[in-house]
This record gives sequence, C-alpha cells and structure tokens, in this order.
Amino acid sequence: MDLGIIRFFSGLLLPGLLVLLFTRVTYNRVIGLVLTVALIAASAYKGYTNTIPIIVVDAISLTIGFWLSAKMKPKKHQSA
Repeated sequence: MDLGIIRFFSGLLLPGLLVLLFTRVTYNRVIGLVLTVALIAASAYKGYTNTIPIIVVDAISLTIGFWLSAKMKPKKHQSA
C-alpha cells in the first residue's frame, strides 16, 4: 500500500478518534480538541503532515470528532 494512502486514511480517522478519546478521558470536549490539535501540530513540526490535502483531511476529521463528542456527552435531565 502506498504511504500517501496510509497517511490519508490515518488523517481521516485518527484525529476524530483522538478527540473522542481525550473528551472521554478529560470530560471536556474543548480540552480534547486542544490536545488533539497539539498532537497534530507536533506531527506537522516533525514533518509528518506536509501536504495541504492531509491538513484539510485532518481538519475535517477534527470537526467531525468535535461534533460527535458533543453528541456523546450525557445530557442532564431537568427534574420538575
């Protein structure tokens, strides 16, 4: 399998899953998003994220993960 395809699918899945994981661990979806963005920034600094399509796919995955983390968060029921 080509390395570009692996990076594309990794960028499509991993950031969203990391947002969900960090949200579940920290109980705060904003902190989960910030931690994931920090990891992606570190990988970009090291040179793993070096093309615009990979950056766009990472951003889309982050957005979807952030949205799903809002749906995953338990809602508080109001008592009458």
